[in-house]
Amino acid sequence: MGWELWSRQLDEEELVVNEEYDEHSSSSRAAGMNGIGHTKLVDPLEDPLPGVGTYEDFNTIDWVREKSKDRDRHREITNKSRESTVALLHSVSDAFSGWLLMLLVGLMAGALAGGIDIAAHWMTDLKEGVCLNGFWFNHEHCCWTSNETTFKERDRCPQWKSWAELIAGTSEGPFAYILNYLMYIIWALLFSFLAVTLVRAFAPYACGSGIPEIKTILSGFIIRGYLGKWTLIIKTITLVLAVSSGLSLGKEGPLVHVACCCANILCHLFTKYRKNEAKRREVLSAAAAVGVSVAFGAPIGGVLFSLEEVSYYFPLKTLWRSFFAALVAAFTLRSINPFGNSRLVLFYVEFHAPWHLVELAPFILLGIFGGLWGALFIKANIAWCRLRKTTRLGHYPVIEVLVVTAATALMAFPNSYTRMSGAELISELFNDCSLLDSSQLCGYKQPANTSDTGLDSLADRPAGEGLYTALWQLALALIFKILITVITFGMKVPSGLFIPSMAVGAIAGRLLGVGMEQLAYYNHDWLIFRGWCSPGADCITPGLYAMVGAAACLGGVTRMTVSLVVIMFELTGGLEYIVPLMAATMTSKWVADAFGREGIYEAHIRLNGYPFLEAKEEFQHSSLAVDVMRPRRGDPALAVLTQDGMTVGEVETLVESTHFSGFPVVVSPESQRLVGFVLRRDLLISIDNARKRQDGIVSASKVVFTEHTPAQPPEAPPQLRLRNIMDLSPFTVTDHTPMDITVDIFRKLGLRQCLVTHNGRLLGIITKKDILKHMAQIANRDPDSILFN
Repeated sequence: MGWELWSRQLDEEELVVNEEYDEHSSSSRAAGMNGIGHTKLVDPLEDPLPGVGTYEDFNTIDWVREKSKDRDRHREITNKSRESTVALLHSVSDAFSGWLLMLLVGLMAGALAGGIDIAAHWMTDLKEGVCLNGFWFNHEHCCWTSNETTFKERDRCPQWKSWAELIAGTSEGPFAYILNYLMYIIWALLFSFLAVTLVRAFAPYACGSGIPEIKTILSGFIIRGYLGKWTLIIKTITLVLAVSSGLSLGKEGPLVHVACCCANILCHLFTKYRKNEAKRREVLSAAAAVGVSVAFGAPIGGVLFSLEEVSYYFPLKTLWRSFFAALVAAFTLRSINPFGNSRLVLFYVEFHAPWHLVELAPFILLGIFGGLWGALFIKANIAWCRLRKTTRLGHYPVIEVLVVTAATALMAFPNSYTRMSGAELISELFNDCSLLDSSQLCGYKQPANTSDTGLDSLADRPAGEGLYTALWQLALALIFKILITVITFGMKVPSGLFIPSMAVGAIAGRLLGVGMEQLAYYNHDWLIFRGWCSPGADCITPGLYAMVGAAACLGGVTRMTVSLVVIMFELTGGLEYIVPLMAATMTSKWVADAFGREGIYEAHIRLNGYPFLEAKEEFQHSSLAVDVMRPRRGDPALAVLTQDGMTVGEVETLVESTHFSGFPVVVSPESQRLVGFVLRRDLLISIDNARKRQDGIVSASKVVFTEHTPAQPPEAPPQLRLRNIMDLSPFTVTDHTPMDITVDIFRKLGLRQCLVTHNGRLLGIITKKDILKHMAQIANRDPDSILFN
């Protein structure tokens, strides 16, 4: 899942390529950041240095510092706007730039999603045959203009030829079947081979769904190149290939990654977002909403998905901008009309019968199934991904993808329900049968006296041979989907989880729905059916059960609730079925939570060792800050700088001999009174710059963090003043602060580190990584699984 160790070690060149276009990806270029709202001391020797205030790769940003920097910038622009018309126009353009950026993100993501939909549809059909009118037409478009299609066989038209017809001249018989089977497998292998090879060669970060990494990035972590232009290009191309190969995966999760890549690239056009990591994350939160909006045609569901599932910091302004961006993206997608039905929604349904209160029992049953499947899937998938990481399996990503594709194609082709794409399957399962419907799922026996009795033409009917065959095939498809999705999600190709999860639920729901329908047909006199389900009435709608089952399974896997229900009714247009959807979704969440509180994305974040403080996870241990801080008893003393007692050489030696991200500054080693905090990166850049640009700075020069330069002998080399890179107001807690309060401070303020004091004397430091390790220890997990800070 995500990028894993092979992708980091794959090739230094890849990361260099990725860094070329994302060299400023984590830059907040303004120098002289003094913490929170205090004035900056201007030193005539120092201009703002490029690189000061920026972050290393695989590090966490300082939210407080970034927000403070943005407030200072905004205050400066507001003050200047009163002085001249040009400054006023600059102020207006600065305020408007956020909305303009949202417009561009919506347009770009909508256009890409439309292209992906059209290409995936065409390439999926290419596995089965080709259009003679033009090879660029998919099966449906090829037969649109034909006058020779019948209602029963709307897919059959002379313009569309299967591979057997083209090669052997016949579409009947065992030879034609074997030929079609072989061509299906060859195309599937070709598409998946191209997908995994492109990912491996050009953008290792383009694999997986991307949502766990997006969540981690939105919480303040930096993964350079993850949202860069190479990742965007390769993810867009390989997503089409992966979906077309017939693997059990969806394009919805990766579309969130694609939308976030668009947003990150467009951020570089606006200084406000290019130079501030916190501001950029507000845009990325809105982009996550855009991703779901274009994936499902569900703009409101997208905004709620971003708020409920992926965002870490979501102010009201971001909510409005997300709404606007999702609207623009949905409008763009509707203009492109990729589904060719003039509708934005993926699975439009029109059920003719309302649901009855008695049906809540089977809906809740589907919720229980969804919760059990979600919990089982997460455990099985994480176990498989861990096996991939820790064994030789992870060294052969191309072979793994080809083997899984071959197995999928071999088993999928004989069964028409596994051969069709995930979206087609769900659409078929949601379908409500009319009398003329030619689908196998509508293979009911036709009552002989329909025309005479005047009964409802859509009345419940007894199941016919066609329906029994379809149910057997669906039962086999359910087992196949459950098993194959576990090993497919997390391979080195773009892979989403929404559609496979919904397919599993929709199959289970349709099976239960047909069962309920037949039960009602043959037992009208039972107490539960009496009064509302009379003979000849249309009582039970199996398609509705499929819809509820799909929501339950997706909820069990992702633990979404509000956003999921909204996505489902936007997706289907089934507004009056909100209560069944809510009941099933809530039940599936409760059942799945009984087996473990983590959804699939949180589980993958933990598997990859990202420093993510989950807001849903309660801290219930009664430890204190002194129990978690470093140094512990027996550890070497805390590495600190003094405010005016160290030379450049001593500072460089200290930095080189440690791997810490920053150093507390104290008055003196004896007093240990805290003055401030300096980041390692800022310190190195400033010293390096001073050696190059400032005359007389040598290893013996004193490093000074005080406001006034202390006196020194005339023959001494000039001092290096670094007060302007020091945070004068670092966050501190006392040694007796309870850890649950400390964890809350880290969560709500997005801190990287916090200093621990006792009566004003520095005792130690707590980083985000220390907290995560402590929480892992309490939960009996391996604390060394947290890889980054």
